[in-house]
Amino acid sequence: MKPKLLTVGKVANTHGIRGELKVWPETDFPEQRFKSGAGLLLVSPDEAKTMPLTVVTARPQKTVYIVKFKEFDNINEVEAYKGWSLKVSSEERAKLDRDEFYFHDIIGCDVRTEEGEAVGVVTDILRPGANDVWVVKRTNGKTAYIPYIADVVLDVDVAGKVVTIRLMEGLLE
Repeated sequence: MKPKLLTVGKVANTHGIRGELKVWPETDFPEQRFKSGAGLLLVSPDEAKTMPLTVVTARPQKTVYIVKFKEFDNINEVEAYKGWSLKVSSEERAKLDRDEFYFHDIIGCDVRTEEGEAVGVVTDILRPGANDVWVVKRTNGKTAYIPYIADVVLDVDVAGKVVTIRLMEGLLE
């Protein structure tokens, strides 16, 4: 089976005339993904075209990384890649600590109360600040916002695709 590709960044724009790209990081491990020698796959928005790339240099600049790839030497070679994604094979994903999860492992999980009552399905994850918030499409069609904190999220079974939560007052209102 072909390994799944994971997005680690998106090409936001060009930078300068030497073929560097501004990349929005979509990873918690930008130092690992954009280090010198790292291999990435450049993927078109429709996923019809791909190109393997090798990082030469990368440096953070405000909210983006300025990345120079071995395959490009001037701005004319990179202008067409605005909006393309940078991906890695799922086999290359970084190891996580206990109670840390990849978004794609959580999105799609069924959410149940500690009593076993179905609440809905995780459809998105927001990162507003102190803690992540899991967006849950409820069984009644409404949306619930579940904070990823120990008092609320009791158990995450990634293999079984089930999240168990403790209902706090007002959480589903």
